[in-house]
This record gives sequence, C-alpha cells and structure tokens, in this order.
Amino acid sequence: MVQHSAKHLIIGGGIIGCSTAYHLAKNGEKDVVLLEKAMLTDGATWHAAGLVGQLRGSRNTTRMLKRSVDMYDQLEAETGMAFDWKKVGSLRLAATRERLLEAKRLTTMARSFDLEMHMISAAEAKALFPYIDESALHGAAFIPSDGHVDPAGLCQAIASGARKYGADIRQGVKVLDFEVTNGRITQVITSKGTYEAENIIMAAGMWSRELGAKLNLHIPACAVEHQYIVTEPLPDPELVKSLPQLRDPERLVYYKPDAGGRLVIGGYEEGTLPFGDKGIPGEFTRQLLPDNLDRFSPLAELAAQVTPILNEVGIRTVINGPIPYSADGDFVMGWVPGIDNLMMATGFLYGIAAGGGAGEMIAQWVVEGQPSLDLWPLDIRRFGPHHGTRAFMYPRAVEHYAHHYKMRYPGQEHETARGLRRSPLYETLKRQGAVYGSKNGWERPLWFAPEGVEPVDQLDFLNPGWHQYAAAEHQAVRNGVALIDQSSFAKFEMFGAAALSTLQRLAACNMDKPIGTVIYAQLCNAKGGIEADVTITRLAEDHFYIVTGSGFGTHDSDWIRRHMPSDGSVHLIEVTSARAVVNMCGPKAREVLQTVSESDVSNLAFPFGTARDIIIGAAPVRAVRIGFVGELGWELHVPTEFAAHVYEALWHAGKAHGICNVGYRAIDSLRMEKGYVYWSGDISPDYTPIEAGLGFRVHLKSGGDFIGRQALVRQKKEGPERRLCTFVCDEKLPLFGGETILKNGQTVSLVTSQGYGHSVGKMIMMGYLPAAYWDETDFEVELFGDHVNIRRVDGPLYDADNLRLKH
Repeated sequence: MVQHSAKHLIIGGGIIGCSTAYHLAKNGEKDVVLLEKAMLTDGATWHAAGLVGQLRGSRNTTRMLKRSVDMYDQLEAETGMAFDWKKVGSLRLAATRERLLEAKRLTTMARSFDLEMHMISAAEAKALFPYIDESALHGAAFIPSDGHVDPAGLCQAIASGARKYGADIRQGVKVLDFEVTNGRITQVITSKGTYEAENIIMAAGMWSRELGAKLNLHIPACAVEHQYIVTEPLPDPELVKSLPQLRDPERLVYYKPDAGGRLVIGGYEEGTLPFGDKGIPGEFTRQLLPDNLDRFSPLAELAAQVTPILNEVGIRTVINGPIPYSADGDFVMGWVPGIDNLMMATGFLYGIAAGGGAGEMIAQWVVEGQPSLDLWPLDIRRFGPHHGTRAFMYPRAVEHYAHHYKMRYPGQEHETARGLRRSPLYETLKRQGAVYGSKNGWERPLWFAPEGVEPVDQLDFLNPGWHQYAAAEHQAVRNGVALIDQSSFAKFEMFGAAALSTLQRLAACNMDKPIGTVIYAQLCNAKGGIEADVTITRLAEDHFYIVTGSGFGTHDSDWIRRHMPSDGSVHLIEVTSARAVVNMCGPKAREVLQTVSESDVSNLAFPFGTARDIIIGAAPVRAVRIGFVGELGWELHVPTEFAAHVYEALWHAGKAHGICNVGYRAIDSLRMEKGYVYWSGDISPDYTPIEAGLGFRVHLKSGGDFIGRQALVRQKKEGPERRLCTFVCDEKLPLFGGETILKNGQTVSLVTSQGYGHSVGKMIMMGYLPAAYWDETDFEVELFGDHVNIRRVDGPLYDADNLRLKH
C-alpha cells in the first residue's frame, strides 16, 4: 500500500544526493524528496579529504567540475551557512622529466578546456608552498581556482539550500526493496512506508551496488579503503592556512591544509583493500576502519621527501575509510538501461569536487532528458554486463586506485581482469604476435610484433615504439591486402512490422532503401546532436542488421529501445556473440576473396554499400562492402563457429599477395587520412551531423519526421556556427587529443582526434572551428607548452573521390 509519493525521489543523503535535490528544487521542480537511511553525510562524505580539483581527462567532465566551483563561490551568500571553502589553488609537482612532460600536457589540455593553469618553476612552487624541498623538482603546474573545503559543512549548506527551495529531506528512512512493473519502479519500500515516484535517483554511494542487486542489476560501483593522516600543528599556523592544496604524483601523495595549522596528507598506495565486496557489514553508519600504518608507511616516507618538516611533527590522527569507486575509476551517471525511471548518480571517487556540478547535470538529465554537457565518459551505458561483477570490478578498482597518481602513458592498458571476451581468432593472432588491448572486455589486437620483437606494448610521450609497426600495417592496407579482427563490433537485429517506421523516426537519413543496402546513419537527439553513429543493413522488408562500435552497444541499444513502440510491433535483439567479423581490406582484397569464394564478388555483382550472403570456403558469410580504412574491402560477418575456418582460408589464399594482420592503432591512422569521424571523439551529442561535415547524411526531403529534424532544418537554413575541420603539419608530432588549437595566441579549438598519415606523409588533426575562422588557413597547436604551426585543409587527404573504395 502506497503511503508516500514524490515526483523525484532521491536515495542517499551525501553530497551528490543533496546537490541533486538542491538543483531540482532551485529549478522549480516540486515534490522533490530525499531519503537518507541515517543522517546527512554519514556515508563517505563526512570523512572525505575535501580537495576540490577541476582538471580531468575529458573537457566536459572538467566543465562540470568548474560548475562545482562556481556554485561553492556563491553558496554561503545564498544559504547563510559557512562551510570553510578556501579557493587557494592547487600545485602539481613535477619531480622527474617525464612528470614535467605530463604536467605540460595537462596544462595545454586545461587551456583547451578553458581552465586557467600555468607551468611554474620549482622556486615559484616553493614560494607557494614553503615546506616543500624543491631541490629535485623539474617544475610544477598551478591552477589558481582550485581549493579545499570542509566536506560535511559543504553538504549541510547544500542541503540547507535544497530545503530553502522546497525539497523535503527525510533522515532515518532506509530503502529496503523495490517493486518493478513493465520496466518501471512503481514502489520503493522503506523502513517508514512505501513510496511511489515518477523518477528515482540513486545516489547511495557504496550502497548502490547492494540496492541495485534488489533490482537484479549489477551496478558497476563499489568502495575501497583509503587512508590519510592529520599531522600535529606545524610551527606557523597562519602560513599553513594560506597554503594551496598540493599533489606530488611521482611520490603518490597529496596535501591539504587543515584547521589549527595541521596538514592532511594522503595518497594512493599499492594493495589497498576492497570494501564491501562480500557485503557491507551492518549499517556502517559514520564508521571508520582500523588504520593500517604498515600499508601507509611507504607513503609517509615519500611524503617526508616532499616536505621534510614531517620528520619533525607527529601524527595526530589516522583516517581509514571506504571511498566510492567504480569499475573504471570514474562516475556512474545516467538512466539505467532496462528500467525507464531509474537515474544513477554514484561511484564518485572525487565527489566533493564534483558534487555541485554533478547535481546540476543529474537534475538536467532527469527534467530535460539529457544534460547540457555530453557526459559519455561518465555514462552508465559505457559499461557492459561484466563490469559490475565481483570478479571484474574489485580487482580493476584496486588497480585503478594504485595507478591514481602513477605515470600512465597515452594508450596504456589495464592489467587486471583481462581476457574476459575473446574472439575465436584470439589464440591464432596471439601466436602471430598480436599485442592486445581491451575494449569493453574484448581482447583486441592493437598492433602486431614482427618476428624477433617482443609482443609487449611500447609506450612513450614523445616517440612510442609501436608507431613503426603500425606504420607498416598501414602501408599493407594501402598497397596490398590485410585482415583485421573486428569481432568485438556490437551487433543487433531489429525486426517486426514497425521496424522501418521506427528507424525512420530514429535516423536522420532515409532508411527505406532496397534490401541489401548498407546505410551509414546518425541517430540524433531533439537538439540535432548525434546520439549514435551506426551502419544499418536492410536484410528484408521488416528486418535490419545494426552494427556499432565495441564500446557503444549498451548506449546505442538503450537509445533505440527508449524510442521503440511498446506494442510489440518491433523487436531488438543483440547478436554480438553470434558472429565474428573479419575485415579484409586493401587493393588486392578482391583477388584473395574470389579465390576462396564460390560467389561472384566482382564490382558489378557486389557494388560498394551493399551486403550479400556469400560462401567462403565451406562457410556461409554475411559480407558487407563497407569499411573504415578507405580501401576496397569487406566486413565479413561470420557465424562464430566458422570464424577460424574463414580466417585460415583467407590467410592461405592471401600469402601469394603478402597478406598481413592489422591492429586498431593502424585503423586510426588510416581513417584520419580519409577524414572518417569517431563517435565520442569527433562526434557526440554535443555536435550535429551538419557541424561534423555529415550533412550529406541528413535527408530532409526523404528522411521523414526523425528526431532532431527541426533543429537540423533550422541549422541548414541559418548555417552552423562551427564545423569540424582538418589540420595538417609536415612534422610528425606527439599528439594524443585534447591539445589546444590557437590563432594569434587565442584558443579557438581543441584536437578531437589525431594521427600520422603514413601514406600522405603528414600529421593530421581534427577540431571544431567557429565560423569566424573558416577562411583562415594558418593556426598553431600547443604541444607540451610549445606552439607548432599547422594548416587547415579542405577535404580528405587521401582518395577524396573514393575511387579506391568503390572500384
């Protein structure tokens, strides 16, 4: 029996839950109710260290954290509650040459994210934080708008603001269970009655996994132990009060000034322990764990190297508490696939820094259907079914924790929880030198080590060793024939009487094409932003085959399902495991394929942009003549049990033509030469097809009333304010994405993707330019603090007329 109701029901009274209530109520939403099983902040918020840093690896995550700082700047005036917000900046020390390169790269990335960050000398760092030993430093970076805060005080101030705007915060109410009907939570059963609500927001931190289990969900959020110490007072309390927060990633430690002239010192050591992996013990309300000085002592020794004064002051307190974590170390946000009205807001490792901005984004997501910033790096739909399992999540979280400050080179792969999803060709390719990376649990070849070269990834900031091997693979595709194992593609089949009308509603292009047509399509949101970038093959009048990237299957299928009719007239099933994919490409591909196929694969019989069922050896194969490398080729979608047979037949037939294996790193350089875009980098819900140069895929006359049509009609009429452009440099540059693009010293864009074009002999970059710069040619890119000249060019650099692709 329902006893309570709300429009928006928030579970969890930490900083994320309170911030979500605050933003919903402040924006005029009524019937906002927050349930906390104990008292506010009693989970992980109360013992958080309280650092507020803004720079993260993604532009929009950084923007979200900047909104936190904007909120904290005005919150005391708004609520009348003080919470000890100190906007004193943050220092990042560079104790080695590699750390200096890392800091310089972060600084140029910050500039492209519109976050003020400066490289400074060791002496300048010493002036800002006089307790450091600067003798071994190579330099430092400083962000003036970072700071630190009292976490509990901040949370109470946010809760006060939420109440001011009408939110109802109820403490001592424990959620016990849920009832689900037709894919919606219809009742939330608590210790003080049953609630019904239009939307449920789960902000329960380390309890989210246990609550999710009641819904048969494997939420990829957990907790691990984290320790920090509070020192005795230092000799000059006034000096301590004015210090910035400090990080020394080489020594794995951070510092925060604390009340009474003390320092909070913590870090990220090897071998932390998972918490709650076998269930959270009891209520665990406002509790800590026994300290483990044996585990912390290596950090203490490293901290004494940074600030020798620690040898003179004692330790006042050791704090060991569980902190939220996730399967990949980042937040878990967004609508949960399979449950229409459950919004996730959990897994916040740095929840104090994120709290203000994350609450704002969640509130927008709930009310408007999507946040104002594309938050794909934080979206729960980036996870697969394995991420929330105990066997994957806890080992990976412990590894992430240990590498929080450790040097990570661009492209560096994880070591734990590997080998989960393997192509039928895994062992075959491993014997041939495959150096594997992992994507959504799939083992995928990054590059192939020639005979005599150890098959271990070769990483570096300036000159990664793998480049030379990927270059050879690139040339093999351009000049001969190659095989690429792309079995990790996410694959779906849609069928039913309403299949065509559903896809016409979803896709910006006309889907009513002849059977056997392969259609490149963008699925847009109401603002015209690209929610999915897929290929769709029409198999029959009411039957379609949908293929998307390895990491996008959950996201794209959820977007499709949320826009499908609910009357049973259309069905979507995942068939990823049913078919392996071998991409055979290169100018000699037809010669090899025809040798082993009894089907006619001539250009006349099998033109570009079509799909046919053919025979390879003795195997039935769905051959799709399309590709992402810009050469003649086929994606061969093979029943899994036939994959090894098909590969062996192609490999044997291709030996006379110098056939070789190719990995994903070569795909990147090949697609850059063709100007092909990648979802989540070059295109996303933030950008429309017209802005991305995909206006030719927007069919306003024949495409029907698709989602986003009005926005795209308006943009086609008025013209876009920005567009994706290509830039080149004759010099090979160590670019990794996120670098600042400048004109006359002013930031005008950032690098969305990059790669060296081995066929054209140029470094290639993409980035969005405002309309005011479209006629300009000469620009600069900032690289480790230096500016390098680049040129804007028109069109693809390689085979602009697609003659090689279509012959």
